[in-house]
Amino acid sequence: MEKSVEKSTLYMLNPWMEADGQGPFYCPDCGVVEGFLAYSPEVKNNIEIVHVDFQRPRPLIIEAVGAENQGSPVLVLADGVDLPETAKKSFSTGRYFIEDALGICNYLGKTFNAVMPHP
Repeated sequence: MEKSVEKSTLYMLNPWMEADGQGPFYCPDCGVVEGFLAYSPEVKNNIEIVHVDFQRPRPLIIEAVGAENQGSPVLVLADGVDLPETAKKSFSTGRYFIEDALGICNYLGKTFNAVMPHP
């Protein structure tokens, strides 16, 4: 029997160095979500946050939403939540997720009555 997931999980990238020694770099979209979390730190208590390495494959993300959805940031939604229009369904795992930074920020802001991006 499949285990129920009670909290949404946000996967974000750690800063990284390129093989040729260039960097360190950060993911600009992850930076947007990190900024949202800095403005709304209370949201961190309501979700799981997992940082993963830049290099692919990204096993933790693959386990959650499949190899075809390894992008980051990605918010894997908890079971039983109201699904936003921007949610996608993984064909591999059946899990729903949001894969764009502003969509993640909007969803978390609305869900947890937190700061919202200016329209």
